[in-house]
Amino acid sequence: MKTKQNQRRTFLKNTLIAAGGISIVPRQVLGKGYIPPSDKLNIGIIGSGTQARGLASVFIGLKETQVIAASDVNTKKMDAFIKSYITATTKNNAPKTAKDLAQYLNYEDLLARKDIDAVVIGTPDHWHAKPSIDAMAAGKHVYCEKPLSHTIVEGRAMVNAARKYNKILQTGSHQRSIKEFRKACELVRNGYLGKINKVSVSVGNPYSECKLPYQPTPAHIDWDRWVGPAAMRPYHATLVDADFFPRWRWFKEFGGGIIADWGAHMFDIVQWALGKDDSGPVKFTPPREPNAVKGLSMMYDNGVEMVHEDFCRGNAVRFEGEKGTLNISRHFFDSDPENIISATIGANEIQLYKSEHHQLDWIQAIKDNSLPVCDAEIGHRTASICHIANIAYELNRTVEWDPEKERFINDDEANLKRSKLYRSPYNIPQLNSLL
Repeated sequence: MKTKQNQRRTFLKNTLIAAGGISIVPRQVLGKGYIPPSDKLNIGIIGSGTQARGLASVFIGLKETQVIAASDVNTKKMDAFIKSYITATTKNNAPKTAKDLAQYLNYEDLLARKDIDAVVIGTPDHWHAKPSIDAMAAGKHVYCEKPLSHTIVEGRAMVNAARKYNKILQTGSHQRSIKEFRKACELVRNGYLGKINKVSVSVGNPYSECKLPYQPTPAHIDWDRWVGPAAMRPYHATLVDADFFPRWRWFKEFGGGIIADWGAHMFDIVQWALGKDDSGPVKFTPPREPNAVKGLSMMYDNGVEMVHEDFCRGNAVRFEGEKGTLNISRHFFDSDPENIISATIGANEIQLYKSEHHQLDWIQAIKDNSLPVCDAEIGHRTASICHIANIAYELNRTVEWDPEKERFINDDEANLKRSKLYRSPYNIPQLNSLL
């Protein structure tokens, strides 16, 4: 069945082709199993922390790509990245040394290379928009980790850049490439739960202000560049050098709290299931208690209520409909009654975009001149929910949102929070027309 989403995807694909956006020859034209040199994309990695190392290992393992450069303002993290790079290339029978990986402190130097086709951005959230836009302006395709943006206005600017420069941007909300999540959304779309009355999204708390004390800045990091567009504050190891995932994501200056970190996954599934990829909720009502961190109600224009609440099963989504309840996470997929999730989606029913490998889906989209499973617009709309949720919690009052105009209704205070102040010289000129 040809859905509205598929029709839109075909339209945008044709638009990209008409604009002459991409010149890589698809491998199927040249015969099964044959990969010419032009079919192997050169990847640059911007940011070299835990997430970036994991993504780099994935792209090293794909026969369609090779990682040839990386940048980071933190030389300690770059050293860890190089070790991971050597391990991953050896594991994939293409052993490399540190000399095979071009290393840069500033991402602009990486973008200046003509032989890089695409970049992966694994920086903290406050550094997502500027390098993404700069990369697309430089002719590179972009894979940007989630949440796509740090503000609502940044997200729209990133979508605009993808369309202006005819580049493919995949958002790292990779649950769209997990079959159980896709089936859950298809079951909702096709009415197996009946009319949806409520959706519960169980993820962590909204952001808070960073009030960490002063610590001396170590020699291995360019702290001015790391802070970048945010207001200057002292270094603290919790933000940068904590084990595994540093906690910058907890704070509004650099991230969006865990409601954005995990909401970029779970709100995204709700958007997909409800067919709202180009829209979002229109009314956000926080609980009456000051400083509440759970209980936000988000209403869609079709009457479906989505609530940010913990139903004691970890990061997950619960759909409640007239015919039953469906629960989905990375660890479980169940329903009441049980036979809902065992249903087979028929050939004439709505079948959603099928991706079985999130990173490979991006590469294939580049080659096919098509939109990937989590295109810039999709990532922007999901990130916007996270941002608006944070704003509603912070203001501690109801805000009404116009998804078409992307503005709050009759609320100047909330509209100011669609963007933020940028510290020079890290401004993003493309935002000026959107304020």
